[in-house]
Amino acid sequence: MNAAPQKILVRGVNWLGDAVMTTPALLRLRENFPEAHITLLTHAKLADLWQHHPAINETIGFKAGESILAITKKLRAGKFDLALVLPNSPRSALEVFLADIPQRIGYARGWRNLLLTRAFAPRSAAVKMRKRTAAEIRRLSSQILETGNPNQEIPRSAHQIFEYLHLTAALGASEEPLAPQLFVTPEEVEAAKSKFDLEKITGPIFGLNPGAEYGPAKRWPAEKFIVAARQIQEHTNGAFILFGGKNDAALTQQIEAAIQNPKSKVFNLAGKTSLRELMALLKICRVLLTNDTGPMHVAAALGTPVVVPFGSTSPELTGPGLPGDKRNQLIKSHAPCSPCFLRECPIDFRCMNDIKVDEVVMAVLKIVI
Repeated sequence: MNAAPQKILVRGVNWLGDAVMTTPALLRLRENFPEAHITLLTHAKLADLWQHHPAINETIGFKAGESILAITKKLRAGKFDLALVLPNSPRSALEVFLADIPQRIGYARGWRNLLLTRAFAPRSAAVKMRKRTAAEIRRLSSQILETGNPNQEIPRSAHQIFEYLHLTAALGASEEPLAPQLFVTPEEVEAAKSKFDLEKITGPIFGLNPGAEYGPAKRWPAEKFIVAARQIQEHTNGAFILFGGKNDAALTQQIEAAIQNPKSKVFNLAGKTSLRELMALLKICRVLLTNDTGPMHVAAALGTPVVVPFGSTSPELTGPGLPGDKRNQLIKSHAPCSPCFLRECPIDFRCMNDIKVDEVVMAVLKIVI
């Protein structure tokens, strides 16, 4: 590149956890182009995530189902010098192509390469999240009984944050990893505490996030969340905030009824918070016990330690925070079919059932005590 771009468009990713994992690359991009005006094209549901973020000057939002021509019209008005396309989809490349942005950079993926001015081959350290077949899972499960071989290890260098850093490095930015970072203000924290009657809580606040939007294979059983919460209560007398979406209402109500007692307050806020309120409340938690979900990534990026049982997914690929960060306790299943990356388990859900409550509770107390 000759002259440094003055107006940069970053085509963002569409899922909350993935968006958080792009923040190291965006911070490196800002570091490399401190004077550039950086705009993020993002799904409207994620736009508030970027408030107060130093890497981004503004966002352009789009809604589900919005036509590509409508998005293109917005982009043309921005008169961008360069577009960095983080998703690997053909549509994301087509958006910046139709907007006539002169420099268009992204990963090479089939025919979409024709829409980019610079298409980069996948990283040599990249590991594809391949879904196992039911037959493969059954075969692996039977083998472990015969041989005792552990499941395959995936190197930390395969983590998704490196995929985004590699792209920004193509523009001259440092590829040295940073921890994902998000920002909330003290005023936002105080407003959220006031709205949900948390101001008088003096002891530790623990977050519980028992749902997972992707599917049941990522969910540690509710019964285990209940037993773990009761044991944490016994050791800390802490209060609990239950997080989740509207679809988690029945699940969080079950847990709330089981752990509510006079000595330990429980605040069931599933489906009741905005994204900014969720961020503010995650910020005040001493620890978040969670499945592998978007809020897991948000909490870690705000500096809140997380404890996470991993079964169908891989912490090496999509774990929270900077890979290897000891503040977060990531508990892996030793099932030979893990990770399978499936939405539902085709056998006996051994990956999550085998993660013991005592192990999870000890991980939480290790952070607190």
